[in-house]
Amino acid sequence: MKRFAGICLLAVTASSLTGCGWLWGKEGYFRDRGGDYLEARPTPVMQTPEHAQVKHLDPLLPIPHRIASIESAENSAVPRPQPLPASAFTGDFSIQKSGPLSWVVAQRIPAQVWPVAQQFFEDHGFKIAAERPHLGEFVTQWQAPSELDPSLARQVWGSATGNQQTRFRVRIEPGVQRNSSEVFIDQAQRGSATASNAAWTDNSTTGVEAGALLGELNDYLTQRNEKGDSFSLLASQTYDTPKRVALIDGGNGIKVLRLDATFDRAWSSVGRALSGADIQVDDLNRSTGLYYIDLAQKAKKDEPGFFKRLFSAKKKAAETASTERYIVRLTAINQQVFVSVERNLDTLAPAEVTERILEKIRSNLD
Repeated sequence: MKRFAGICLLAVTASSLTGCGWLWGKEGYFRDRGGDYLEARPTPVMQTPEHAQVKHLDPLLPIPHRIASIESAENSAVPRPQPLPASAFTGDFSIQKSGPLSWVVAQRIPAQVWPVAQQFFEDHGFKIAAERPHLGEFVTQWQAPSELDPSLARQVWGSATGNQQTRFRVRIEPGVQRNSSEVFIDQAQRGSATASNAAWTDNSTTGVEAGALLGELNDYLTQRNEKGDSFSLLASQTYDTPKRVALIDGGNGIKVLRLDATFDRAWSSVGRALSGADIQVDDLNRSTGLYYIDLAQKAKKDEPGFFKRLFSAKKKAAETASTERYIVRLTAINQQVFVSVERNLDTLAPAEVTERILEKIRSNLD
């Protein structure tokens, strides 16, 4: 019996070794096909019957013309890529251009750039006519160059200022990179104070004055940064605060909080409001607009240390058994965001709990 088992083991081992070559060898089924293209050869186009009606199909993998021959490959050298200009990436503030469009890139979040940009316009004689912090936008009044700071007027308009009135619209948007901002300036002009309001120039036709003003703004931001001036959030704590907040009826007696703001600014302002209301956020999911809160616990101010977390198993168990967990959901519709409260992903929270939570958020949004 032992001899038979040994023969079977030997047979299985031999078959497995030969099977590896059948599976993974050069002729195996799972062989490496990475170099097959080196042996590929062009084949003639498939011919169809003369009277057949077929749709014209372009080749899926066409061979480009003017391919360097293999014989000349030994004498040819692949050119190295040109280095990127280092000056475009130096400093915290720079001017970027794409065709006729120019804008300032700041390595600061929009809430920090907002008050400094406003200060630049006010220091040079501009008057702010309207501001929309929840949209990251402010507009100056109609003014002639003679009403502004003379040095800035010469830099932007030159010697021929004329009697035209101009106003600017400044937009501060989140940048492509994390914790960065992009500042755009639009311009409108009119011949006199009695003329009808002119339309804003779009991004592709930004005026020369707006472009020059961007350069002055970039220099101002750089100088403030070099002097050590703080780009503080304290001066811009209302930057992402929604312009209007209303507690409305969402149907079936359930209240909903309506915010006139974009989703990005509503998300940050609601998170700050939850912290201000001393409501603990156990988890969050920004992509789906969900805050998971626990009313039984206070907001976490500081994370406990390792030993404190190690010897607080009983407290963790009590927190896990909490029955005061709810979900705060943010839903964006156009330029408005609606905040609702749910017991779980399938059930709405009771009306009195919803109103209590939304009222705390609303009171801490101001």
